[in-house]
Amino acid sequence: MTASSRLGTVLITFLLFISIQVLGQRNGIVTGSIADRYTNESILGATVTVKGTNISTATDSTGRFRISVPVGTYTLSAGYVGYLSEEKFNVVISTGNAQIVNFRLEPAVNSLNEVQVTFNRGQSAIATDMVTPLSVQQLTTEEIKSNPGGNFDVSKVVQTLPGVGISNGVGERNDIIVRGGAPNENVYYLDGIEIPVLNHFQTQGSSGGAQGILNVSFIESLKLSSSAFDARYDNPLASTFVITQRDGNSERLSGNARISFTESVLTLEGPLSEKTTFLASARKSYLSLLFKLIDLPIRPDFEDFQYKVTHKFNAKTTLTAIGLGALDHFNFAPTKESTPENTYVLRSTPYINQWNYTVGFNLNHKIRNGYMNVSLSRNMFENNLDKFEDEQKIESTRTLFVESQEMENKLRFDINKFVNGWKLSGGLMTQYVGYSGNIFNKLSNEISDDQGNVITPERILNFDNSINFWKYGLFAQASKNILNDKLLVSGGIRTDMNTFTDKGNNPLKTLSPRLSFAYHVNSRWDINASVGTYFKVPPYTALGYADNNGLNANKGLDYIQSTHYVIGTQFLPKNSLRFTFETFFKKYNDYPVSEATGISLANQGSEYTSVGSEKLLSIGKGETYGFEVYAQQKLENRIFYVASYTYVRSKFSGLNGRLLPSSWDNEHLFSATLGYKFKNNWDLGVKYRFAGGSPYTPFNMISSQQNYLAIGTGTFDYSRLNSERLRSFSQTDLRVDKRINLKKTSINFYVDIQNILKTQNASFPKYTFKRSDDNSSFVTSDGRPLQPNGSNAIPVILNESSGNLIPSLGINYEF
Repeated sequence: MTASSRLGTVLITFLLFISIQVLGQRNGIVTGSIADRYTNESILGATVTVKGTNISTATDSTGRFRISVPVGTYTLSAGYVGYLSEEKFNVVISTGNAQIVNFRLEPAVNSLNEVQVTFNRGQSAIATDMVTPLSVQQLTTEEIKSNPGGNFDVSKVVQTLPGVGISNGVGERNDIIVRGGAPNENVYYLDGIEIPVLNHFQTQGSSGGAQGILNVSFIESLKLSSSAFDARYDNPLASTFVITQRDGNSERLSGNARISFTESVLTLEGPLSEKTTFLASARKSYLSLLFKLIDLPIRPDFEDFQYKVTHKFNAKTTLTAIGLGALDHFNFAPTKESTPENTYVLRSTPYINQWNYTVGFNLNHKIRNGYMNVSLSRNMFENNLDKFEDEQKIESTRTLFVESQEMENKLRFDINKFVNGWKLSGGLMTQYVGYSGNIFNKLSNEISDDQGNVITPERILNFDNSINFWKYGLFAQASKNILNDKLLVSGGIRTDMNTFTDKGNNPLKTLSPRLSFAYHVNSRWDINASVGTYFKVPPYTALGYADNNGLNANKGLDYIQSTHYVIGTQFLPKNSLRFTFETFFKKYNDYPVSEATGISLANQGSEYTSVGSEKLLSIGKGETYGFEVYAQQKLENRIFYVASYTYVRSKFSGLNGRLLPSSWDNEHLFSATLGYKFKNNWDLGVKYRFAGGSPYTPFNMISSQQNYLAIGTGTFDYSRLNSERLRSFSQTDLRVDKRINLKKTSINFYVDIQNILKTQNASFPKYTFKRSDDNSSFVTSDGRPLQPNGSNAIPVILNESSGNLIPSLGINYEF
């Protein structure tokens, strides 16, 4: 028998084996719990129904349920007397991992002792969250996993939500820009623990990066609030991301392994004891191999790790331990084809070595009509950057050195009660903060005239400093449905202080009131409004900056202030279909402005560097405004879709006091995602995104020519700040999934293609010098060697466009 015949026999045998396995077993397991939304009390005897079937079950004495269901995609419904029913759409059931689905039911009346209601709010469009009744969007784990072009990355998927902008022109980055705010205006909470770093290759002082850290297999739900923030969260100016993780499988050891072109991920879960479960994962990327194959000069690689352990002491007390961490390496290598574009990347981009972690414990204890949380956490972020005048690591040609570290130790306490229709919460937090920075940054060369007279001295930023201080805050929040349940009123107040800045210990300086309304017009239609003032401490990179005398130069900075005004409406024709419209206006005060360049920090944070290490002034103002339209059809009759349009303007002022378009001023944002579930476990998804062109600042041609050899980039003409725009961005992504259910395991094959139409999108212009035809040296105007001040160079502006089709083929094996 030939080798090809033997291979054919093996393949046929394998396919027959799979077919037998598929035909032999078609059931999967759904398990989960049902509890009161506001008190966390388990609900005994609540009913769970698999819609479209005659399958249902009831919860046991601990509020848990377990159902065996034929494999497929379903809508699950949960209900109990005195509570509003809740539905979970697009629940995919396979023979692999058990599907864990948790319900949190809302009491149907103002008083827990009453039974009768005057209308069915379960059919209402009114938001079920009594704290933030508007400006809220939610994603489930299945919506994140199956998002076309998302590639299992939470940070990429949220860019499809209304009000979330696209940082086009700067390559593949995960800058999350909400309603025109800078990336560092968002805060992220994972099971009640703040996670300052959400992405690999983080820009210090910002929150962007190249790739998300979170493992989507852990996520139960994600809630984005773009205004009307719960007072328990400190530091949000643009949004809060509240991410809830599921518990590990309590019945058996299980998990999944995902392998694709760019990474491998292993996730394990199961019981550690009768009362303890765990989730753990590790991921390794091999992006450097992919970039080598397509002949790019950058060589990024990363690893990350994540875990969650849940221990139930008893029916009232649960301890949760979470952790995540990442290692990032960003290096360079020569390419087979030497081009000006590749050479520019080598000269302008720093070497990056970073690591970060967050670990924390949360103790949840149920009390009468409520619960308490005590959380203790620690997070660290170390950032190391190196850049030289050329590709060689020669110390005498160094232009950038950053060795910095951020640390936070946090203690948070909150108590939450639901009494006579009032939802009440209050609490406090304290943090011990440490920052150290050893920074050398060559900003410009010495400029001399023909006689050797110095016109402009060399500018170098060089300091080594460390600071430690305390942050602390208090909050209270209350909400209630009044006027026969037709009007939801929510109000809160917060104050934050610190022991470092000059005015940091004055609680009145950061007094942060907020008030929200949601009026229930009828069973389908609501009108919402909110107003609130929010504060954020300046970045640690700014607070830790030391001047030439070794003094902390930014102790005089104030908290950044933003006041939001929002009004909108929500219409719900049926439970699975939702339409919203909101208009917003945000006014900023005390935004940090660079003393050297005169521009606002709101225009920085879109490059792989560090932001804020300079003398800053709290004099900047800003405003963002616009409106959003959103439509969402949950999975029904095999189809689901979401579509959103946002008109947004974002303007900030610098030293001159003039409000000018910021780097996040996209104007028009549109996103649409369509999914269809075929028979035999085939899924198809298509996503389209559009964004107006990002503003950018032209180069100062004289200064750029004088300093290019030193810093590897052009210098900007800030007198023309953001006076130019890129052309509009657009991209279409496609995803196809095929699930195969075996006896006790399942396999999901997927193809995820970004930019399937190969649309050409512009990058920001790049300044460089003309090079020889073989790209081995610079061409000069006089034929002589290139002068150190670039006086005989020939300037060139690279206006690049890229339209690469980026395919990702992967396998996800569940066991």
